[in-house]
Amino acid sequence: MKDLRVTHIGGPTTLVEVGGWRILTDPTFDPPGRRYSFGWGTSSRKWTGPALDPDEIGPIDAVLLTHDHHADNLDDRGRALLAQAPTVITTRSGARRLGGGARGLRPWMQTELDAPGRRRITVTATPCRHGPPLSRPVAGPVVGFALRWDAQEHGVFWITGDTVLFRGVRQVPHRMTVDTVLLHLGAVRFPLTGSLHYSLTAAEAVELCTLAKPRTIIPVHYEGWSHFSQGREAVERAFAAAPDGLGERLHWLPLRPADSL
Repeated sequence: MKDLRVTHIGGPTTLVEVGGWRILTDPTFDPPGRRYSFGWGTSSRKWTGPALDPDEIGPIDAVLLTHDHHADNLDDRGRALLAQAPTVITTRSGARRLGGGARGLRPWMQTELDAPGRRRITVTATPCRHGPPLSRPVAGPVVGFALRWDAQEHGVFWITGDTVLFRGVRQVPHRMTVDTVLLHLGAVRFPLTGSLHYSLTAAEAVELCTLAKPRTIIPVHYEGWSHFSQGREAVERAFAAAPDGLGERLHWLPLRPADSL
């Protein structure tokens, strides 16, 4: 995608620069070492910190927050940063909790980022299910985001959000053309629930990308926390075995300030 720049800051947190906009996804900036509760007897320890501190990022025009109730997607320092963002887009329940004019979307709802001198961006919320069937009351609502802007050539920029592979997320490539996907991975598991997983496995990611056929695949949210059961090696193996050269479309963004796509 021309004019698109993505910098991986850590976990799900990226800086997306396009059309004059500087958009932050799922801000997480706490230092490593702390254990966070995820509710219902589950928890996870953060092992690695961000590649950039908030004051190194510069001004932010908008935050796309897939959900506000898990610390690996919004931690204490990330929450403090929200007050500096002119626009925050998240789930409906998350917007009610955050207040401050946050925009809440349900799946397939749309809103726009529009400002003089910048390309208009249409943001469409996409379905997520953050766990196995019937887990939504426990895991809470999550959304992904599909971004389309003026003069976009090939398709949307899709942020999957924390989700497993299910009917709702499979609808995305049927309803829109995906050019670049920011793929939330990690196959999250907790000892309390055994083999059940709460985010995409490597095999599910291959199946989803086979459906979506993106030109560029950017893996994120696969490292730095104890609740991830699959990391980069598992993802690389799965994509290397995928047909049609799918693995050649993977773009790993190293976690250093100078590295971006």
